[in-house]
Amino acid sequence: MASVSLQHDNPLYTLNFTFLLNNPVRAARKIESMHTHDAAEIMADQPTHVLLPVLSNIAPGVVDSILLALPEQKACEVMAAMDAGPCAALLSRLEAEDRTRFLQMLDSAIAKELEELLAYPEDTAGKVMSTRITAFNENINVGDAIAQIKNLNIEALHHLFLLDDAMRLHAQVDIQRLVLADHDQKLSTLARPIQAYVTVLEPKDEVVEKLKNLHLDIIPVIDGSDHLLGVIHAKNLIDTIQENIAADMQTMVGASKDERALSSSWFAVKKRQPWLQINLITAFLAAAVVGMFEATIAKYTALAILLPIAAGQSGNTGAQALAVTMRGLTLREITVRHWLQVLMKEAGAGVINGIAIAITCGVGVYVWSQSVGLALIIALAMVSSMTIAAVSGALVPIILKRLGQDPALSSSIILTTVTDIAGFMSFLGIATALSFMLTAS
Repeated sequence: MASVSLQHDNPLYTLNFTFLLNNPVRAARKIESMHTHDAAEIMADQPTHVLLPVLSNIAPGVVDSILLALPEQKACEVMAAMDAGPCAALLSRLEAEDRTRFLQMLDSAIAKELEELLAYPEDTAGKVMSTRITAFNENINVGDAIAQIKNLNIEALHHLFLLDDAMRLHAQVDIQRLVLADHDQKLSTLARPIQAYVTVLEPKDEVVEKLKNLHLDIIPVIDGSDHLLGVIHAKNLIDTIQENIAADMQTMVGASKDERALSSSWFAVKKRQPWLQINLITAFLAAAVVGMFEATIAKYTALAILLPIAAGQSGNTGAQALAVTMRGLTLREITVRHWLQVLMKEAGAGVINGIAIAITCGVGVYVWSQSVGLALIIALAMVSSMTIAAVSGALVPIILKRLGQDPALSSSIILTTVTDIAGFMSFLGIATALSFMLTAS
Protein backbone atom coordinates (compact mmCIF):
# COMPACT_ATOMS: atom_id res chain seq x y z
CA MET A 1 0.00 0.00 0.00
CA ALA A 2 2.88 2.35 0.84
CA SER A 3 4.52 1.87 -2.55
CA VAL A 4 1.28 2.80 -4.23
CA SER A 5 0.69 5.89 -2.14
CA LEU A 6 4.20 7.14 -2.82
CA GLN A 7 3.31 7.31 -6.50
CA HIS A 8 0.37 9.61 -5.79
CA ASP A 9 0.83 12.70 -3.65
CA ASN A 10 -2.85 13.63 -4.09
CA PRO A 11 -4.59 13.21 -0.69
CA LEU A 12 -7.92 12.55 -2.45
CA TYR A 13 -6.41 9.58 -4.24
CA THR A 14 -5.16 8.20 -0.93
CA LEU A 15 -8.57 8.60 0.67
CA ASN A 16 -10.28 6.87 -2.25
CA PHE A 17 -7.68 4.10 -2.22
CA THR A 18 -8.19 3.44 1.49
CA PHE A 19 -11.97 3.54 1.28
CA LEU A 20 -12.14 1.23 -1.75
CA LEU A 21 -9.66 -1.22 -0.25
CA ASN A 22 -11.14 -1.46 3.23
CA ASN A 23 -14.88 -1.07 2.48
CA PRO A 24 -15.62 -2.66 -0.90
CA VAL A 25 -19.35 -3.23 -0.22
CA ARG A 26 -19.97 0.30 1.09
CA ALA A 27 -17.85 1.68 -1.74
CA ALA A 28 -19.95 -0.25 -4.25
CA ARG A 29 -23.17 1.25 -2.86
CA LYS A 30 -21.65 4.74 -3.01
CA ILE A 31 -20.39 4.29 -6.56
CA GLU A 32 -23.78 3.00 -7.70
CA SER A 33 -25.30 6.37 -6.72
CA MET A 34 -22.73 8.35 -8.69
CA HIS A 35 -22.72 9.37 -12.32
CA THR A 36 -20.94 6.79 -14.46
CA HIS A 37 -18.13 9.06 -15.63
CA ASP A 38 -17.48 10.38 -12.13
CA ALA A 39 -17.19 6.83 -10.82
CA ALA A 40 -14.89 5.83 -13.68
CA GLU A 41 -12.66 8.86 -13.06
CA ILE A 42 -12.19 7.86 -9.41
CA MET A 43 -11.46 4.23 -10.29
CA ALA A 44 -9.23 4.76 -13.31
CA ASP A 45 -6.02 5.32 -11.32
CA GLN A 46 -6.68 2.67 -8.68
CA PRO A 47 -4.80 -0.67 -8.70
CA THR A 48 -6.69 -3.60 -10.19
CA HIS A 49 -6.57 -5.65 -6.99
CA VAL A 50 -8.37 -2.80 -5.20
CA LEU A 51 -11.06 -2.47 -7.89
CA LEU A 52 -12.00 -6.14 -8.19
CA PRO A 53 -13.83 -6.53 -4.82
CA VAL A 54 -15.67 -3.27 -5.42
CA LEU A 55 -16.74 -4.07 -9.00
CA SER A 56 -17.91 -7.54 -7.98
CA ASN A 57 -20.39 -5.89 -5.60
CA ILE A 58 -21.79 -3.38 -8.11
CA ALA A 59 -25.10 -4.31 -9.69
CA PRO A 60 -25.32 -5.50 -13.31
CA GLY A 61 -25.92 -2.64 -15.70
CA VAL A 62 -24.11 -0.15 -13.49
CA VAL A 63 -20.84 -2.08 -13.54
CA ASP A 64 -21.13 -2.50 -17.31
CA SER A 65 -21.37 1.25 -17.83
CA ILE A 66 -18.40 1.89 -15.53
CA LEU A 67 -16.21 -0.63 -17.38
CA LEU A 68 -17.06 1.03 -20.68
CA ALA A 69 -16.21 4.45 -19.22
CA LEU A 70 -12.80 3.29 -17.97
CA PRO A 71 -9.75 3.57 -20.24
CA GLU A 72 -9.70 0.48 -22.45
CA GLN A 73 -6.37 -0.75 -21.12
CA LYS A 74 -7.60 -0.48 -17.54
CA ALA A 75 -10.85 -2.23 -18.38
CA CYS A 76 -8.94 -5.09 -20.00
CA GLU A 77 -6.68 -5.42 -16.95
CA VAL A 78 -9.74 -5.68 -14.72
CA MET A 79 -11.48 -8.26 -16.94
CA ALA A 80 -8.31 -10.35 -17.21
CA ALA A 81 -8.09 -10.45 -13.41
CA MET A 82 -11.76 -11.36 -12.92
CA ASP A 83 -13.02 -14.92 -12.56
CA ALA A 84 -14.10 -16.32 -15.92
CA GLY A 85 -17.79 -16.73 -15.02
CA PRO A 86 -18.50 -13.16 -13.85
CA CYS A 87 -16.36 -11.78 -16.66
CA ALA A 88 -18.32 -13.75 -19.28
CA ALA A 89 -21.60 -12.54 -17.76
CA LEU A 90 -20.35 -8.95 -17.91
CA LEU A 91 -19.26 -9.31 -21.54
CA SER A 92 -22.60 -10.86 -22.50
CA ARG A 93 -24.36 -7.67 -21.40
CA LEU A 94 -22.28 -5.47 -23.70
CA GLU A 95 -23.09 -4.59 -27.27
CA ALA A 96 -21.62 -7.05 -29.77
CA GLU A 97 -19.14 -4.46 -31.04
CA ASP A 98 -17.80 -3.69 -27.55
CA ARG A 99 -17.68 -7.37 -26.65
CA THR A 100 -15.66 -8.22 -29.76
CA ARG A 101 -13.25 -5.35 -29.15
CA PHE A 102 -12.48 -6.44 -25.59
CA LEU A 103 -12.07 -10.09 -26.57
CA GLN A 104 -9.54 -9.09 -29.21
CA MET A 105 -7.58 -7.07 -26.66
CA LEU A 106 -7.46 -9.85 -24.04
CA ASP A 107 -4.92 -12.65 -23.96
CA SER A 108 -5.88 -15.33 -26.50
CA ALA A 109 -6.21 -18.08 -23.88
CA ILE A 110 -8.48 -15.92 -21.71
CA ALA A 111 -10.50 -14.82 -24.73
CA LYS A 112 -11.02 -18.43 -25.85
CA GLU A 113 -12.24 -19.45 -22.39
CA LEU A 114 -14.67 -16.53 -22.30
CA GLU A 115 -15.98 -17.26 -25.80
CA GLU A 116 -16.73 -20.84 -24.74
CA LEU A 117 -18.64 -19.58 -21.71
CA LEU A 118 -20.58 -17.14 -23.87
CA ALA A 119 -21.72 -19.88 -26.26
CA TYR A 120 -24.85 -21.40 -24.73
CA PRO A 121 -26.30 -24.63 -26.21
CA GLU A 122 -29.21 -24.36 -28.61
CA ASP A 123 -32.73 -24.54 -27.16
CA THR A 124 -31.64 -23.39 -23.69
CA ALA A 125 -32.66 -20.36 -21.69
CA GLY A 126 -29.21 -18.85 -22.10
CA LYS A 127 -29.52 -18.90 -25.87
CA VAL A 128 -32.74 -16.89 -25.95
CA MET A 129 -32.27 -14.59 -22.93
CA SER A 130 -31.69 -10.87 -23.10
CA THR A 131 -28.70 -9.73 -21.07
CA ARG A 132 -29.84 -6.11 -20.95
CA ILE A 133 -30.90 -6.19 -17.31
CA THR A 134 -31.41 -3.65 -14.56
CA ALA A 135 -30.80 -4.85 -11.02
CA PHE A 136 -29.95 -2.98 -7.81
CA ASN A 137 -28.90 -3.87 -4.29
CA GLU A 138 -31.95 -4.22 -2.05
CA ASN A 139 -30.42 -1.97 0.63
CA ILE A 140 -30.21 1.24 -1.40
CA ASN A 141 -33.00 3.79 -1.12
CA VAL A 142 -35.56 4.79 -3.71
CA GLY A 143 -33.92 8.14 -4.47
CA ASP A 144 -30.59 6.50 -5.32
CA ALA A 145 -32.32 3.87 -7.44
CA ILE A 146 -34.14 6.49 -9.50
CA ALA A 147 -30.88 8.43 -9.91
CA GLN A 148 -29.16 5.27 -11.15
CA ILE A 149 -31.94 4.59 -13.63
CA LYS A 150 -31.54 8.10 -15.01
CA ASN A 151 -27.74 7.73 -15.18
CA LEU A 152 -28.10 4.52 -17.18
CA ASN A 153 -30.36 6.23 -19.75
CA ILE A 154 -32.89 3.41 -19.60
CA GLU A 155 -35.68 4.03 -22.11
CA ALA A 156 -38.25 1.60 -20.76
CA LEU A 157 -38.40 -0.36 -17.51
CA HIS A 158 -41.20 -2.51 -16.16
CA HIS A 159 -39.47 -4.73 -13.61
CA LEU A 160 -36.59 -3.94 -11.28
CA PHE A 161 -34.78 -6.94 -9.82
CA LEU A 162 -33.14 -6.74 -6.40
CA LEU A 163 -29.92 -8.43 -5.29
CA ASP A 164 -28.67 -9.20 -1.81
CA ASP A 165 -25.17 -8.27 -0.61
CA ALA A 166 -23.80 -11.48 -2.16
CA MET A 167 -25.16 -10.31 -5.55
CA ARG A 168 -27.73 -13.13 -5.62
CA LEU A 169 -31.19 -12.59 -7.08
CA HIS A 170 -33.48 -11.96 -4.13
CA ALA A 171 -36.67 -10.08 -5.04
CA GLN A 172 -38.24 -7.63 -7.45
CA VAL A 173 -40.00 -4.27 -7.34
CA ASP A 174 -42.83 -2.99 -9.50
CA ILE A 175 -41.91 0.29 -11.12
CA GLN A 176 -45.25 1.83 -10.09
CA ARG A 177 -44.42 1.25 -6.41
CA LEU A 178 -40.93 2.65 -6.93
CA VAL A 179 -42.21 5.88 -8.45
CA LEU A 180 -44.82 6.42 -5.74
CA ALA A 181 -42.55 5.61 -2.77
CA ASP A 182 -40.69 8.10 -0.58
CA HIS A 183 -37.12 8.71 -1.70
CA ASP A 184 -35.75 7.65 1.70
CA GLN A 185 -37.41 4.24 1.63
CA LYS A 186 -35.19 1.24 1.06
CA LEU A 187 -35.95 -0.90 -1.95
CA SER A 188 -36.28 -3.92 0.32
CA THR A 189 -39.43 -2.40 1.86
CA LEU A 190 -41.07 -2.36 -1.59
CA ALA A 191 -39.91 -5.83 -2.60
CA ARG A 192 -42.07 -8.75 -3.52
CA PRO A 193 -40.89 -12.34 -4.05
CA ILE A 194 -39.70 -13.61 -7.41
CA GLN A 195 -42.58 -15.61 -8.88
CA ALA A 196 -40.36 -17.84 -10.95
CA TYR A 197 -36.90 -18.06 -12.44
CA VAL A 198 -35.01 -20.36 -14.78
CA THR A 199 -31.41 -21.51 -14.87
CA VAL A 200 -29.25 -20.58 -17.82
CA LEU A 201 -29.13 -24.17 -19.17
CA GLU A 202 -32.82 -24.93 -18.62
CA PRO A 203 -34.54 -26.21 -21.79
CA LYS A 204 -36.43 -23.56 -23.71
CA ASP A 205 -39.60 -25.68 -23.64
CA GLU A 206 -39.64 -25.55 -19.84
CA VAL A 207 -39.25 -21.78 -19.95
CA VAL A 208 -42.31 -21.59 -22.19
CA GLU A 209 -44.25 -23.77 -19.79
CA LYS A 210 -43.42 -21.54 -16.79
CA LEU A 211 -44.30 -18.36 -18.67
CA LYS A 212 -47.59 -19.84 -19.82
CA ASN A 213 -48.66 -21.45 -16.53
CA LEU A 214 -47.81 -18.41 -14.40
CA HIS A 215 -48.98 -15.83 -16.99
CA LEU A 216 -45.66 -13.95 -16.83
CA ASP A 217 -44.39 -11.44 -19.36
CA ILE A 218 -40.79 -11.71 -18.14
CA ILE A 219 -38.72 -14.26 -16.25
CA PRO A 220 -35.17 -13.88 -14.82
CA VAL A 221 -32.33 -16.23 -15.77
CA ILE A 222 -29.74 -17.19 -13.14
CA ASP A 223 -26.55 -19.26 -12.99
CA GLY A 224 -25.68 -22.03 -10.54
CA SER A 225 -24.81 -19.46 -7.87
CA ASP A 226 -28.13 -17.60 -8.16
CA HIS A 227 -26.46 -14.65 -9.90
CA LEU A 228 -28.72 -12.82 -12.32
CA LEU A 229 -27.51 -13.29 -15.91
CA GLY A 230 -30.41 -12.05 -17.97
CA VAL A 231 -34.14 -12.07 -18.57
CA ILE A 232 -36.46 -13.70 -21.06
CA HIS A 233 -39.37 -11.69 -22.41
CA ALA A 234 -42.41 -13.77 -23.28
CA LYS A 235 -43.00 -11.86 -26.52
CA ASN A 236 -39.42 -12.40 -27.73
CA LEU A 237 -39.57 -16.08 -26.85
CA ILE A 238 -42.82 -16.48 -28.77
CA ASP A 239 -41.19 -14.83 -31.80
CA THR A 240 -38.30 -17.30 -31.52
CA ILE A 241 -40.70 -20.23 -31.29
CA GLN A 242 -42.57 -19.00 -34.35
CA GLU A 243 -39.29 -18.92 -36.26
CA ASN A 244 -38.55 -22.47 -35.11
CA ILE A 245 -42.02 -23.63 -36.10
CA ALA A 246 -41.51 -22.04 -39.52
CA ALA A 247 -38.24 -23.96 -39.79
CA ASP A 248 -40.01 -27.13 -38.66
CA MET A 249 -42.60 -26.61 -41.38
CA GLN A 250 -39.77 -26.68 -43.90
CA THR A 251 -38.27 -29.89 -42.50
CA MET A 252 -41.70 -31.52 -42.38
CA VAL A 253 -41.85 -31.37 -46.18
CA GLY A 254 -38.22 -32.25 -46.71
CA ALA A 255 -36.79 -28.75 -47.13
CA SER A 256 -33.71 -27.68 -45.18
CA LYS A 257 -33.89 -25.28 -42.25
CA ASP A 258 -30.94 -23.50 -43.85
CA GLU A 259 -32.80 -22.73 -47.08
CA ARG A 260 -34.15 -19.24 -47.56
CA ALA A 261 -36.52 -17.75 -50.10
CA LEU A 262 -33.59 -16.19 -52.01
CA SER A 263 -31.19 -19.15 -51.72
CA SER A 264 -29.64 -20.30 -54.99
CA SER A 265 -31.41 -22.89 -57.12
CA TRP A 266 -28.49 -25.31 -56.75
CA PHE A 267 -28.59 -25.03 -52.95
CA ALA A 268 -32.34 -25.76 -53.01
CA VAL A 269 -31.82 -28.76 -55.28
CA LYS A 270 -29.11 -30.26 -53.04
CA LYS A 271 -31.31 -29.95 -49.96
CA ARG A 272 -34.60 -31.05 -51.51
CA GLN A 273 -33.59 -33.79 -53.96
CA PRO A 274 -32.98 -36.60 -51.41
CA TRP A 275 -36.41 -36.14 -49.91
CA LEU A 276 -38.04 -35.92 -53.33
CA GLN A 277 -36.49 -39.31 -54.14
CA ILE A 278 -37.86 -40.71 -50.89
CA ASN A 279 -41.25 -39.21 -51.68
CA LEU A 280 -41.14 -40.90 -55.10
CA ILE A 281 -40.60 -44.27 -53.45
CA THR A 282 -43.57 -43.70 -51.14
CA ALA A 283 -45.67 -42.64 -54.14
CA PHE A 284 -44.86 -45.99 -55.79
CA LEU A 285 -46.13 -47.70 -52.64
CA ALA A 286 -49.43 -45.86 -52.94
CA ALA A 287 -49.56 -46.68 -56.64
CA ALA A 288 -48.95 -50.34 -55.82
CA VAL A 289 -52.05 -50.29 -53.62
CA VAL A 290 -54.08 -48.95 -56.55
CA GLY A 291 -52.56 -51.64 -58.75
CA MET A 292 -53.89 -54.33 -56.43
CA PHE A 293 -57.40 -53.28 -57.45
CA GLU A 294 -56.68 -52.85 -61.14
CA ALA A 295 -59.38 -55.33 -62.17
CA THR A 296 -62.01 -53.57 -60.06
CA ILE A 297 -61.11 -50.15 -61.48
CA ALA A 298 -61.14 -51.52 -65.04
CA LYS A 299 -64.63 -52.91 -64.51
CA TYR A 300 -66.02 -49.88 -62.71
CA THR A 301 -64.31 -46.83 -64.24
CA ALA A 302 -66.27 -44.38 -62.09
CA LEU A 303 -64.05 -45.46 -59.21
CA ALA A 304 -60.99 -43.88 -60.88
CA ILE A 305 -62.77 -40.54 -61.03
CA LEU A 306 -63.49 -40.62 -57.30
CA LEU A 307 -60.02 -41.78 -56.16
CA PRO A 308 -58.62 -38.22 -55.71
CA ILE A 309 -61.53 -37.37 -53.43
CA ALA A 310 -60.76 -40.27 -51.11
CA ALA A 311 -57.04 -39.49 -51.01
CA GLY A 312 -57.55 -35.74 -50.71
CA GLN A 313 -59.92 -35.88 -47.74
CA SER A 314 -57.79 -38.33 -45.81
CA GLY A 315 -54.70 -36.21 -46.55
CA ASN A 316 -56.31 -33.03 -45.23
CA THR A 317 -57.56 -34.81 -42.11
CA GLY A 318 -54.12 -36.21 -41.38
CA ALA A 319 -52.45 -32.82 -41.89
CA GLN A 320 -54.83 -31.19 -39.39
CA ALA A 321 -54.09 -33.83 -36.75
CA LEU A 322 -50.36 -33.57 -37.43
CA ALA A 323 -50.34 -29.77 -37.04
CA VAL A 324 -52.18 -29.88 -33.70
CA THR A 325 -49.99 -32.68 -32.34
CA MET A 326 -46.78 -30.98 -33.47
CA ARG A 327 -47.85 -27.78 -31.75
CA GLY A 328 -48.63 -29.69 -28.57
CA LEU A 329 -45.22 -31.35 -28.56
CA THR A 330 -43.41 -28.10 -29.33
CA LEU A 331 -45.14 -26.14 -26.56
CA ARG A 332 -45.01 -29.12 -24.16
CA GLU A 333 -48.78 -29.27 -23.90
CA ILE A 334 -48.34 -33.03 -24.38
CA THR A 335 -45.54 -35.57 -24.09
CA VAL A 336 -45.10 -39.09 -25.45
CA ARG A 337 -46.93 -40.37 -22.37
CA HIS A 338 -50.13 -38.71 -23.62
CA TRP A 339 -50.21 -40.80 -26.79
CA LEU A 340 -53.37 -42.72 -25.86
CA GLN A 341 -55.35 -39.59 -24.97
CA VAL A 342 -54.27 -37.92 -28.19
CA LEU A 343 -55.07 -41.04 -30.20
CA MET A 344 -58.56 -41.35 -28.72
CA LYS A 345 -59.28 -37.65 -29.23
CA GLU A 346 -58.18 -37.72 -32.89
CA ALA A 347 -59.97 -41.01 -33.53
CA GLY A 348 -63.20 -39.52 -32.20
CA ALA A 349 -62.73 -36.37 -34.27
CA GLY A 350 -61.94 -38.49 -37.33
CA VAL A 351 -65.11 -40.58 -36.97
CA ILE A 352 -67.39 -37.56 -36.45
CA ASN A 353 -65.82 -35.54 -39.26
CA GLY A 354 -65.86 -38.65 -41.45
CA ILE A 355 -69.59 -39.15 -40.92
CA ALA A 356 -70.32 -35.48 -41.70
CA ILE A 357 -68.19 -35.57 -44.87
CA ALA A 358 -69.64 -38.99 -45.80
CA ILE A 359 -73.18 -37.60 -45.82
CA THR A 360 -72.24 -34.63 -47.99
CA CYS A 361 -70.04 -36.68 -50.31
CA GLY A 362 -72.56 -39.54 -50.58
CA VAL A 363 -75.35 -37.17 -51.58
CA GLY A 364 -73.09 -35.47 -54.14
CA VAL A 365 -71.97 -38.76 -55.69
CA TYR A 366 -75.55 -40.05 -55.86
CA VAL A 367 -76.73 -36.89 -57.63
CA TRP A 368 -73.84 -37.27 -60.08
CA SER A 369 -73.98 -41.03 -60.70
CA GLN A 370 -77.54 -42.00 -59.70
CA SER A 371 -75.90 -45.05 -58.09
CA VAL A 372 -76.83 -45.93 -54.51
CA GLY A 373 -73.96 -48.42 -54.36
CA LEU A 374 -71.32 -45.89 -55.43
CA ALA A 375 -72.67 -43.31 -52.97
CA LEU A 376 -72.60 -45.86 -50.13
CA ILE A 377 -69.05 -46.96 -51.00
CA ILE A 378 -67.63 -43.42 -51.03
CA ALA A 379 -69.47 -42.63 -47.78
CA LEU A 380 -68.07 -45.64 -45.96
CA ALA A 381 -64.62 -44.91 -47.38
CA MET A 382 -64.75 -41.35 -46.05
CA VAL A 383 -65.44 -42.54 -42.50
CA SER A 384 -62.75 -45.22 -42.45
CA SER A 385 -60.01 -43.30 -44.30
CA MET A 386 -60.51 -40.07 -42.34
CA THR A 387 -60.42 -41.95 -39.03
CA ILE A 388 -57.20 -43.74 -40.01
CA ALA A 389 -55.69 -40.45 -41.25
CA ALA A 390 -56.54 -38.58 -38.03
CA VAL A 391 -54.99 -41.29 -35.88
CA SER A 392 -51.93 -41.43 -38.14
CA GLY A 393 -51.49 -37.66 -38.01
CA ALA A 394 -51.32 -37.86 -34.22
CA LEU A 395 -49.11 -40.94 -33.97
CA VAL A 396 -46.44 -40.12 -36.57
CA PRO A 397 -44.79 -37.24 -34.63
CA ILE A 398 -45.26 -39.04 -31.29
CA ILE A 399 -43.58 -42.19 -32.60
CA LEU A 400 -40.70 -40.16 -34.01
CA LYS A 401 -40.34 -38.42 -30.65
CA ARG A 402 -40.38 -41.78 -28.84
CA LEU A 403 -37.63 -43.07 -31.13
CA GLY A 404 -35.47 -40.09 -30.21
CA GLN A 405 -35.92 -38.39 -33.57
CA ASP A 406 -36.99 -34.83 -34.34
CA PRO A 407 -40.80 -35.05 -34.64
CA ALA A 408 -40.69 -32.39 -37.35
CA LEU A 409 -38.31 -34.46 -39.49
CA SER A 410 -40.28 -35.07 -42.70
CA SER A 411 -43.43 -36.04 -40.79
CA SER A 412 -45.45 -34.75 -43.71
CA ILE A 413 -43.84 -37.16 -46.18
CA ILE A 414 -44.46 -40.15 -43.92
CA LEU A 415 -48.02 -39.05 -43.24
CA THR A 416 -48.78 -38.47 -46.94
CA THR A 417 -47.83 -42.08 -47.67
CA VAL A 418 -50.02 -43.40 -44.87
CA THR A 419 -53.04 -41.27 -45.78
CA ASP A 420 -52.78 -42.04 -49.50
CA ILE A 421 -52.62 -45.77 -48.81
CA ALA A 422 -55.45 -45.48 -46.27
CA GLY A 423 -57.61 -43.53 -48.72
CA PHE A 424 -56.99 -45.84 -51.66
CA MET A 425 -57.26 -49.04 -49.60
CA SER A 426 -60.47 -47.96 -47.90
CA PHE A 427 -62.20 -46.80 -51.06
CA LEU A 428 -61.09 -49.59 -53.40
CA GLY A 429 -61.31 -52.29 -50.73
CA ILE A 430 -64.90 -51.38 -49.87
CA ALA A 431 -65.70 -51.05 -53.59
CA THR A 432 -64.40 -54.57 -54.20
CA ALA A 433 -66.36 -55.96 -51.25
CA LEU A 434 -69.59 -54.22 -52.38
CA SER A 435 -69.02 -54.61 -56.10
CA PHE A 436 -72.39 -56.40 -56.40
CA MET A 437 -73.99 -52.98 -55.79
CA LEU A 438 -72.18 -51.41 -58.74
CA THR A 439 -73.03 -51.35 -62.40
CA ALA A 440 -70.20 -52.23 -64.77
CA SER A 441 -69.20 -49.51 -67.21
